[in-house]
Amino acid sequence: MKSIKTFRALAASAGKPRSFSSEQYKSVPREKADAVVIGAGVVGIAVARELAMKLGREVLVIESGPTFGTGSSSRNSEVIHAGIYYPMNSLKALFCVKGRHLLYKYCKEHDIPHQQIGKLIVATGPSEIPKLNELMTRGVENGVEGLRMMEGHEATQMEPELQCKKALLSPASGILDSHSFMLSLLLCECTVFSKGVSEPCVYKKGEAENHGAIFSYGTTVTGGHLERDQVNLYVSESLALENCDGKYALKPDLVLSPRIIVNSAGLGALALSKRICGIDNGIIPKPYFARGCYFTLSNMKSPPFRHLIYPIPEDGGLGVHVTLDLNGQVRFGPDVEWIDGVDDVSSFLNLFDYSVPRDRANRFYPEIRRYYPCLKDGSLEPGYAGIRPKLSGPKQASTDFIIQGEDDHGVPGLVNLFGIESPGLTSSMAIAEHILSEFDR
Repeated sequence: MKSIKTFRALAASAGKPRSFSSEQYKSVPREKADAVVIGAGVVGIAVARELAMKLGREVLVIESGPTFGTGSSSRNSEVIHAGIYYPMNSLKALFCVKGRHLLYKYCKEHDIPHQQIGKLIVATGPSEIPKLNELMTRGVENGVEGLRMMEGHEATQMEPELQCKKALLSPASGILDSHSFMLSLLLCECTVFSKGVSEPCVYKKGEAENHGAIFSYGTTVTGGHLERDQVNLYVSESLALENCDGKYALKPDLVLSPRIIVNSAGLGALALSKRICGIDNGIIPKPYFARGCYFTLSNMKSPPFRHLIYPIPEDGGLGVHVTLDLNGQVRFGPDVEWIDGVDDVSSFLNLFDYSVPRDRANRFYPEIRRYYPCLKDGSLEPGYAGIRPKLSGPKQASTDFIIQGEDDHGVPGLVNLFGIESPGLTSSMAIAEHILSEFDR
């Protein structure tokens, strides 16, 4: 199979950055492909699985990182959202509710660690109660089951450490092991190519390549061009791109011409779209990036909460909330820090600062004590950080997922996924089914 040979050679090569102009692409090796998914985050993996299993496509997943799920998919709260926060009939609402049902079903059938522990969204003062009522109304409109408004004393009976005036109970919310979920989606005989390895490494793990999908890690799609209604992708080693000094455009190792392209590049999806010559840049929204830190609760013999605890949503996020992992470890976060000046290479290769400064905890204590007044000084330890690919910036109204197909950009076989932040994990299987319907016609 040509694509396997090509990607074995690409993965094994140690190419250096080279100058490249748009006139030179014809001298680069070219290869045809059936279906290409760009990005091996949870959504990209779910899409690849659908295309391979249900349509019988030969799917190539191109991932710039050294393995799957190294971006937003592994740096989130690992929460299964119910579908409360999003406007009725929005993609976020529709995909979250449907995706939640699909996700719980999949986790049960495939023994993925998860728990339906429920969530309390809390109003800590009278001024927040109208907003809580709005969330209740919106959740009911979206078809979220079992929602119930509670007085503060009722919530305290459920969670003695909690302080609030009112609370909205969402019993459908839960948590899962996102890594196990992604690993399962990958499917059993998993053939992957990594830099410096001349033969594929075969892993008996999950569920995607038994049906013809191939994952190429350490490989980046840097752009492309439109030629007779077909997108030709420029593919390079991630290491070569990382070493590029920026003075010259990087000559790709391969020009790939797929019948189907799903741009699920997450943090780099918008930058990549703007680098495909021939596509109208006017329909590509401006990218925004929000960094969020998490802190863990230390020096506790037992967790102070049994449910997820969320404040009223804030600008850019859902507020500093309480999440629990499957071992009972309590985490608080994320906060919101807007990031400016992100260059294309950083977004392609996930070259963000993921450190968590210890003194950032000083911002967390007052936020958390609004609903957890007994939080002790010195009990927060740095956890981890994540970056959210957003389509709206500071003080702007939150935006929906954007899924662009041929009707939007006029290019057959191309689907762009933009702004797939929360509830992307919960929505992943529903998004994959939606994309499948685009091609199953």
